[in-house]
Amino acid sequence: MNFILFDMRYSFLILILLASCSKVSKPIVFTSVEVSEVYTDSLSIRAIEIMGNSLAFAANKGTFGTVDLTTGKVRANIEKYHTTIPQFRAVAHTSNDFFMLSIESPALLYKTGKNGRMELVYVEEGEGVFYDAMTFLNDMEGIAVGDSIDGCLSIITTSDGGATWFKTPCSQLPVGIEGEGAFAASNTNIVTVGDEVWVATTSGRILYSSDKGKKWDVYTTPLRSNEPTEGIYSIDFYDNQLGVVIGGDYTNPNNASANKAITKDGGKTWELLADGNAPGYKSCIQFVPGSSGKGMVAVGFTGISYSSDMGLNWKELSQDSFYTLRFQNDSVAYAAGKNRISKLVFK
Repeated sequence: MNFILFDMRYSFLILILLASCSKVSKPIVFTSVEVSEVYTDSLSIRAIEIMGNSLAFAANKGTFGTVDLTTGKVRANIEKYHTTIPQFRAVAHTSNDFFMLSIESPALLYKTGKNGRMELVYVEEGEGVFYDAMTFLNDMEGIAVGDSIDGCLSIITTSDGGATWFKTPCSQLPVGIEGEGAFAASNTNIVTVGDEVWVATTSGRILYSSDKGKKWDVYTTPLRSNEPTEGIYSIDFYDNQLGVVIGGDYTNPNNASANKAITKDGGKTWELLADGNAPGYKSCIQFVPGSSGKGMVAVGFTGISYSSDMGLNWKELSQDSFYTLRFQNDSVAYAAGKNRISKLVFK
């Protein structure tokens, strides 16, 4: 009997310890941000990726490179294609390789090759060719999206680690809206979670695939998209259910009506956030890691805005201008914009 009593007390103690260990610490609420420069040049930098202790970037003027986040050392180079100087606005990476994709015809997709040089793995030429964003689902499978051609969005995929890329025919994609595309503003028109893919368009639509881009559904959002400069500029998902989109009109950046929305069912339905309240136009939005989906940071040439309550209320933390943002951890991020890449420390 004593043994049984001891065993019960021991089991109860274990349950208490497990319960105390499983408590999630309350996410930090930011009140300010410290901005410091890590790289400056006369470039428009709209695409960055954090790769371990390095930040990779690609920009206009054919320029690409890395920043060592430990030492601050910058390595930059220029890629030319015959007499063409590519304008890069999309990058991605796997465990082994870095990829960069240019926008207009000829669209040029490069991956890291031998001897530190970039290897051209995909070329697309023609009227209307314009690529906007790319990402990888895993080390073998990647996807990139571009503007509509022949009635559907341009989507290319790889399944061999980026060595070869193939364009998805319109017969396998949703019917497009005339003039529909994606804004090449921050390389955040695509987001993936596991096998699932979401693509946000200039028409305020979401293309969704549950199987890595083989089959697609279309969802609508309430974001305004009546003008060519309006629509969704950026999308992010915290998990496969909670997602957020932001946009607006860069020609009228103070207009904050119908430019932010949230989904809690994987993108099927969306509700407007802080409708009519700042922030207005932003080109990139990202969830704060470890915030349980409550923390969001949005950047644009108008500054840095932050929400700690899942987008219901926002605070401007800085008027520093950026195009795109990536978090390194729950309080440090890197942002890129006109002529610079900066480190952001949120406090």
